[in-house]
Amino acid sequence: MTSLLSLLGRGALAGAAAGLVSGGFSWLLAEPVLDKAVRLEAAREEARGSGSAAAEVFSRSTQHTGLLVAAVLTGAAIGVLFAAVYTILHRRDPDAAPWRRSLTLAGAGITGLWLLPFLRYPANPPGVGDPGTLDTRTHAWLAAIAIGVIAVALAWRVHGWLAEQGHSAPLRQLAVAAIVLAALASLFALPDNPDAVTAPATLVWNFRVLSAASMGLLWAGLAVGFGLLGVRASRARTEASLPAASAVPVV
Repeated sequence: MTSLLSLLGRGALAGAAAGLVSGGFSWLLAEPVLDKAVRLEAAREEARGSGSAAAEVFSRSTQHTGLLVAAVLTGAAIGVLFAAVYTILHRRDPDAAPWRRSLTLAGAGITGLWLLPFLRYPANPPGVGDPGTLDTRTHAWLAAIAIGVIAVALAWRVHGWLAEQGHSAPLRQLAVAAIVLAALASLFALPDNPDAVTAPATLVWNFRVLSAASMGLLWAGLAVGFGLLGVRASRARTEASLPAASAVPVV
């Protein structure tokens, strides 16, 4: 049976690779949008008569490089947590169906940790948001994540219970969909974003679409990488367990 250390290493490797892909995508496509947002914010600060914007500690080119490094490190950290949850859920037999299990867990992860909160509080480019409302926005975002995680965990448990009771796949899937939709509805009981979005609509939506694509690449890359590594390890163990032909005595 695969050891915990091996699974964590697999998660770190898959997550780092997924982070590199996601970071590369952001560097090529999202960073130009960010650069535009930064220029607009600097222009607004100057127009307000508040003087020049605060000097950047790091240049934008240095920040672009830092983005790739941060994306790889973040991906590796998420991969380790992903592997830990995978181990807890499948501790009885972590080697069975690694591809399907990896895709399923990643789908649950992105839904609870990102998609549901994003639908309530979509990402905004730099310069959108009053620093005075930072605590309010942070608490609302964390509450949205908590609701998303609880919803996904409940849906997972209900799906498993219905399967144990012998109910059909359509019923199980409809139950999961109902729980997720109920969670989405409950998210709108949270307070609205207190800050008006003053940036151009095209810039805001381009940023949101690219942010969504970047996050999708991260989770998809993690699911595929972890699943493929699991399949490879499972195949290697199967081949190693087969008796070698040379070991069979010839009479």
